[in-house]
Amino acid sequence: MADSESSNVYGSHEKTKGDVDNENIILNPNFDNGSLDNWSGRGCNVQVHDTLGDGKVVPQMGKYFASTTNRTQTWNGIQQDITDRVQRKLVYMVTALVRLFGSSIAPSDVSATLYVQDSNGKEQYIAVAKSQASDKDWVQIQGKFLLSGTISKAVIFIEGPPPSADILLNSLVVKHAEKTPPAPAPDFSNVVYGVNVLQNDDLTDGLNSWNTLGNCTLTVADGSPLYVPTMAQESLDVHEPLDGKCILVTNRSQTWMGPQQDVTNKISPYVTYQVSGWVRIGSAKNGPQVINVTINVDSQWINGGQVQVSDARWYEIGSSFRVEQQPSKVMVSVQGPAAGVDLMVAGLQLFPVDRKTRFKHLKHQTEKVRKRDVVLNFSGSTGDSLSGASVRVRQTHNSFPIGTCINRSNIDNEDYVSFFVKNFNWAVFGNELKWYWTEPQQGVINYTDADELLDLCNKNNILVRGHCIFWEVQNAVQSWVQALPSTDLMKAVQNRITGLLNRYKGKFQHYDVNNEMLHGSFYQDRLGKDIRANMFKTASQLDPSPTLFVNDYSIEDGHDAHACADAYTQHILGLQEQGAPVGGIGIQGHISNPVGPVVSATLDKLGVLGLPIWFTELDVVSDNEFVRADDLEVMLRELFAHPAVEGIMLWGFWEMSMWRQNAHLVNAEWDLNEAGKRFLKLKKEWLSHARGQVDDKGGFNFRGYHGSYTVEVDTTTGKKLTQNFTVDKGNSPLVLNISLGS
Repeated sequence: MADSESSNVYGSHEKTKGDVDNENIILNPNFDNGSLDNWSGRGCNVQVHDTLGDGKVVPQMGKYFASTTNRTQTWNGIQQDITDRVQRKLVYMVTALVRLFGSSIAPSDVSATLYVQDSNGKEQYIAVAKSQASDKDWVQIQGKFLLSGTISKAVIFIEGPPPSADILLNSLVVKHAEKTPPAPAPDFSNVVYGVNVLQNDDLTDGLNSWNTLGNCTLTVADGSPLYVPTMAQESLDVHEPLDGKCILVTNRSQTWMGPQQDVTNKISPYVTYQVSGWVRIGSAKNGPQVINVTINVDSQWINGGQVQVSDARWYEIGSSFRVEQQPSKVMVSVQGPAAGVDLMVAGLQLFPVDRKTRFKHLKHQTEKVRKRDVVLNFSGSTGDSLSGASVRVRQTHNSFPIGTCINRSNIDNEDYVSFFVKNFNWAVFGNELKWYWTEPQQGVINYTDADELLDLCNKNNILVRGHCIFWEVQNAVQSWVQALPSTDLMKAVQNRITGLLNRYKGKFQHYDVNNEMLHGSFYQDRLGKDIRANMFKTASQLDPSPTLFVNDYSIEDGHDAHACADAYTQHILGLQEQGAPVGGIGIQGHISNPVGPVVSATLDKLGVLGLPIWFTELDVVSDNEFVRADDLEVMLRELFAHPAVEGIMLWGFWEMSMWRQNAHLVNAEWDLNEAGKRFLKLKKEWLSHARGQVDDKGGFNFRGYHGSYTVEVDTTTGKKLTQNFTVDKGNSPLVLNISLGS
């Protein structure tokens, strides 16, 4: 990965932000004087009113509003051309005041949409904002947009409800969005880390502090494990042995019934809490059961961890959670097995995690995993004495893959491209290689976007993952594919994989063959249980060069019992037993409150398979960018230090271009936030530098990260000599003979 110095601002704008901050680029935004000047209907008629419906509808602001009539399509509405007034690379806030009108109109979504045509005539529709409206009151819809490339036409319009409804528009404002100052870093100075917030967790005081959730029975029983679960041991500096007592829950008539405890005054915003405990069921005769820890925060349920138990033995449950507002009431409970199944809980803990204390361990682990001893043996031209010469070793690139998701719409922005090529050495396309993108209608093939992204990567020596050949989740399968009978579906599947892999043979280093097989079964349900393995076999036959991956989510955080490390392992082994050449394990990593030992436990389990593990879609989310930076550092350090992890792909980096909000590293108008600064700081830390002198045998030793280096030698005779070299992976010292002769 390329070294890049931190910068506060990327790029410039055609017009200063201050010039446009207070300027509404919509002309006649309130239909002054009853005029429709600058407005038109989009496939329908528009009119101006001061009242409507026998005076029942009046404007909320100003004197007038507009209405649409004769709508026959959901996209019919009211529009305005803003081509000459909108600027690229500026973020605009759109605010509209709307309602519906008609007889027997049900509440429906109303949207603000931007139509854009670029200089090459390519069209794009950008969803800006959406809100449910009715015929009762005016409602506000609000959202943002940003244009990356040069445009030849831009039209904003209001659309969305069924054709039977007229859209009423009272006001439309499109202004340069005000920049909100970042919230300060949370104050964690009073947090006592590693201390259980649950009272009487060892049950020495009977069932004091514990209550029932629902009409079940709690008793204290013996026979539980005597040690703290492994994940908690790694997080706690001190952990006492358990005393063998547990809570036994009987007479459960609902799945949600179990023990609970009030922790209202013990949970603080932005603090990351680890969940740990032992759970068991009384009998496995009812089949596998899912047990989960839930945190009820002001009547909203937060997942505190899940585990599937298949027999009557003790299982470790572990995960994490966080709240980002001060709660008024917090309850913790354990629940999940089927009604009538007895539940046992032992050693349950919820404790704040000082995640930075783990970094010392991770740095030590990183030294072992990501570095190598290097011996440079120098030789010079006749007469040169190299003994005592000054040596400066500087690493220019770390070879560990750190990449990002990119999209075609973003690469028209030169600032986006600049950050991308400076800071990443791998890429993956967000949508442009997916089947629903390359063939949205049967026989209508579009590889243009993927070709342009691939060309950008090739020009900058950036390697690319292929995501994805198929996607097993039904709602990600385009409607025409879903409608095919089985015989035609099999032909379409064969055409898809043949067309894609033949076109790009040798150009992608990886393929996610069938995305999210733990969470969907469309192709398997329609084409039989062998189809998944056959997809891998066919891909390997068509293009033997790329590594073929499985790829799924909720693997690493303990939140999904059906997608945990054990379930993923069985899934992979099952594919291999069918002959599928699975070559890599993809973990998406859309994580919200990471705790290192929880993530590491997953990696340890999957690492037993001996396959390379990649985090293929990593992002972390917090509305506080300082917390987001901490989350990102936790994940990057944890993954970089683990020997089974061979690559990390961020699922984007730029605001307004990411799947999840509050996950970005760079703000939309190109200033780095705290997460971005932390990212660049870590990248700089993972570059090795060394200084010293050549010894009397002509040697110089150092230990450095894998990657590309430059060595400079100042000889005792005044010559300055430079040479490049590469440090590859390896357990034994790398001995390089470097000739500095002219």
